[in-house]
Amino acid sequence: MVDVLTEITIRSPIKNVAEYAANPDHAPEWYANIKSVKWQTPTPLTIGSKIAYKAQFLGRELAYVYEVVDYIAEQKLIMKTADGPFPMETTYTWESNENNGTRMTLRNRGNPTGFSKWFTPFMGLMMKKANNKDLKKIKEILESSG
Repeated sequence: MVDVLTEITIRSPIKNVAEYAANPDHAPEWYANIKSVKWQTPTPLTIGSKIAYKAQFLGRELAYVYEVVDYIAEQKLIMKTADGPFPMETTYTWESNENNGTRMTLRNRGNPTGFSKWFTPFMGLMMKKANNKDLKKIKEILESSG
């Protein structure tokens, strides 16, 4: 099993961070590997929403659909995908800190299947590196926008 947890503190109010991060339309702006997003259910985001993503990871193009399984605005978002070679659960959490900033966590958990399972240890390291880079990017975007 791959279980990668990363976190960052962003100098921006929780409302700004959570609204931006929880909006799938912003994903290609701050996730280096996500190339496109397409809603399969009507907006806004709610439990049961389905969003199709196209991504590039480790030189491979991936297409998958996430379903929102838990969402509490400004607290947490949990999305799961059951399709593809790497069923995955992604969790975002947000917590205010004393300086009107936000601590954001990003967690990816999943069980690679088939050929992918041979790369599990390597995949975890690569995901952690990618997630840290993505969190730095969202921090840069949100802190520069005021």
